[in-house]
Amino acid sequence: MRNFLGRLDVKASPYLYIAPFFLLFALVGLFPLAYTAYVSVHDWHLLGGQGDFVGLQNYVDVLQQPRFFTALRNTFSIFILSAVPQLIAAIAIAAVLDDNIRAKTFWRMGVLLPYVVAPVAVALIFSRAFADQSGMVNELLGMVGVDPIRWHADSLASHVAIATMVNFRWTGYNTLILLAAMQAIPRDLYEAAIIDGASRVRTFFSITVPMLRPTLIFVIITMTIGGLQIFDEPRMFDQLGQGGADRQWMTMTMFLYELGWGAQKSFGRASAVAWILFLIIIAIGIVNFMITRRIASTGSVKGGTH
Repeated sequence: MRNFLGRLDVKASPYLYIAPFFLLFALVGLFPLAYTAYVSVHDWHLLGGQGDFVGLQNYVDVLQQPRFFTALRNTFSIFILSAVPQLIAAIAIAAVLDDNIRAKTFWRMGVLLPYVVAPVAVALIFSRAFADQSGMVNELLGMVGVDPIRWHADSLASHVAIATMVNFRWTGYNTLILLAAMQAIPRDLYEAAIIDGASRVRTFFSITVPMLRPTLIFVIITMTIGGLQIFDEPRMFDQLGQGGADRQWMTMTMFLYELGWGAQKSFGRASAVAWILFLIIIAIGIVNFMITRRIASTGSVKGGTH
């Protein structure tokens, strides 16, 4: 009996140790996901509650609404304008902080300060800075002879302004993640490369970038999830919070909010949008993973041939 209990303890203990995480994940992750799928196939009204089973009709109704494609276009536009510069800046800043500079702790703490600031505060400050008439950005552009930009009227201009907010808040966060990965790279590799005559740029692209592959995959996937679910910044970009008069910066999450709590008050259609967004994020995440792995693997092979 004692031997049996001992074997059971050895086999069952690891599962018991990790069970709290999976139980919590099932409660706050899987259950809401499954429940949203259930709501998305019913005629579910905000005030009237659950209605009849309608199958995929909510998905069809959502795809037939012009604002869905407007929100989808805006979401991808803001995501690209924020993710690409943010990743490049984060890698560059992390490389500088990884170098032997003075007051490294001060600068490392400094890049994280924007992340600590509340998103609403950041949005309010930047919405004033990017005001169409008397904003600070237009005032600075006027000093160099550039005409005022209609940040709240033009679609591309509003996307740039919102992307700037996102980059301001999240670049430092991703910088520290990449910096931690850079510091874990063995210094012997750099010393050997320098002895062989490799330049700093060569060692960066042949050693640093390939060694950052797992971290880059993680950062890109988290940026994809966060970027496609953006809500706070565009919501607070003006006082109405509707994504502009022509919905020129309405995102998918704002469209979801409008369906559920706006004029339609349809939780079924809002849940359908949530699931469509979930599938889009999964697809983009898989593509990002494959591209990142291929780029990093190619860089590693090139680095090993010299």
